[in-house]
Amino acid sequence: MLNELKQKTADYVERHKEETIALGDELFNNPELGFHEFKTGRIIEKYLEEHGLKIDKRFAYTGFSVTIGSGSPHIGIMAELDAIPTRGHPCADPESTAAHACGHSTQCTAMLAALDAISQHIDELKGTVTLYFTPAEEFTDLPYRQKLVKEGKIRYLSGKENMIVDHVFDDVDCIIHIHAMGDPFYHFSVGSTLAGFVYKKITFIGKAAHAAMMPHLGVNALNECALFLNAVAYLRETFRDEDMVRIHGIIDEGGNTVNSIPDKVVYECYVRTANYSILQTLNRQVTEAARHCAAAIGGSCIVEDIPGYFPLIQDETLNKTIEENILDYADPSIIKHNETSVAAGDVGDICLFKPIVQYGYNGISGRIHGADMRIADPYEVYITQAKIITGCVLDLLQEPERVAEIKKNFQVKMTLEDYIKYLNSEE
Repeated sequence: MLNELKQKTADYVERHKEETIALGDELFNNPELGFHEFKTGRIIEKYLEEHGLKIDKRFAYTGFSVTIGSGSPHIGIMAELDAIPTRGHPCADPESTAAHACGHSTQCTAMLAALDAISQHIDELKGTVTLYFTPAEEFTDLPYRQKLVKEGKIRYLSGKENMIVDHVFDDVDCIIHIHAMGDPFYHFSVGSTLAGFVYKKITFIGKAAHAAMMPHLGVNALNECALFLNAVAYLRETFRDEDMVRIHGIIDEGGNTVNSIPDKVVYECYVRTANYSILQTLNRQVTEAARHCAAAIGGSCIVEDIPGYFPLIQDETLNKTIEENILDYADPSIIKHNETSVAAGDVGDICLFKPIVQYGYNGISGRIHGADMRIADPYEVYITQAKIITGCVLDLLQEPERVAEIKKNFQVKMTLEDYIKYLNSEE
């Protein structure tokens, strides 16, 4: 049974469900890539104004936050603003191909409904709640982001990286995050880990020549890349299953014309693993494979590495509160526990410094990041999640000893100085 205050907030969410679902539809149908989330921000700001809430801070170019209440404890809830390029999705932006195929718009909708419900009773509680809208979680559209860095508009390539370095999270005690999961068997996931990765851009350099008349005078960069891809395939048998290694990429540029030997091929990839301790070793293997394969064909390559995200290690103590509130709306049989996921997100960087959880929720059909991803059950995606979030936040505000225990058990995993050094270690 819900206590009285949790029941009131749940009832409030229920009464406003049609408005919430309409907001979810609007956000889902207006996708934008990272650090482009201007229209998204205006939609959210309009909702906030209509509900007597206002933005208190802006950060990371397109990010912002809303704070209610005062004093301790300080509970953070978080939603991501950006979409991901998804060619063929019916809701995709025709120019950028951005679509909410990762479900970030559902986070924004559920978190807004939750904050609105909590704000109706914030005067009855001691403590602070901040909803952080974070930009640019998807590690994509990098030339645009690198341009923003050069212009001084951002410092790093993801939203949360900028927020950490700019001390946005310094005064929050713990953070709750959620993410759509699209699992065919489970409706919730609690305690999942995420992987870490390095982004690589490999430019294979050859020598152009007429492809029919004088191929012997050229050096085929596409062949260099093809040999490298085979080398990576042969390396795969050396990867341990439990490390969940993934090396996956795309060819951005494969030559200028069919009638000339390709003199330049650009390949982008992630080197990703659930075992962060071996990431640098794996990355060196891939680099060496590229260099030696290029040399074997008579060419060369340029390897550019950009630090990606850290693995997510969830806070076990905070997850107890999450699961208690999920169980108010779900049977234990539809909750997945402690999954080791090879997906990644910049939420992992936050866990270096603050207690954080990210629980998964369903109501999605199709493939996450796929052109067939849809909101199959708006009530589950928006309304149920808003009720669970309000319950979690109210538990933490009404029982500050929970927050004290979370803070006591948490250990900072890296200094901010070392984190900045890592982010600046681009080769």
